[in-house]
Amino acid sequence: MGIKLDNLIVVDVEATCWKKNPPPGEEQEVIEVGICLLEVSSGNLLEKESILVKPERSRVSEFCTKLTTLTQAQVDEGVSFAKACALLQDKYIAHQRVWASYGEFDKNIFTKQCQYRQVSYPFSNRHLNVKTLFAVMNGLEREVGMARALTLLNLPLEGTHHRGGDDAWNIARILSQLIGKGMGN
Repeated sequence: MGIKLDNLIVVDVEATCWKKNPPPGEEQEVIEVGICLLEVSSGNLLEKESILVKPERSRVSEFCTKLTTLTQAQVDEGVSFAKACALLQDKYIAHQRVWASYGEFDKNIFTKQCQYRQVSYPFSNRHLNVKTLFAVMNGLEREVGMARALTLLNLPLEGTHHRGGDDAWNIARILSQLIGKGMGN
């Protein structure tokens, strides 16, 4: 079955994190999957969703809460990682669409966590790294963070930085600009 090119799935993952190393016996894992659908033909952002994921091998640290605003109580109400992957496949047909993220972190953590949990990888092998694409298309000497990219595009950051749904939305806004620039708009 071919890849559908009607919509791009923009993904932003938030994961458990610590100021330094994880406590003994804990490992970094997904606690939120932000999704924004971007219609390729128009550049319009179609919808935004945030899927909270209950961690199984770590706890949300105080540092993580300060960064993401997510608390242990909130993610405890989330779905399992396997259920989040199933939602990506069933609702968004993620395994048949091009997907994008800002950098390689999201792709790498999904790959690793799917392998460890023996869960089917929910995405296609067609991944766009918006961070690299933005730097290349704007002639930058190095890659810049998402907030800096928005500033360079004169776009305000919408929502809460380091929340999956809001960051996916903002990344989709950047990607929409890049698609428009590529089409000469």
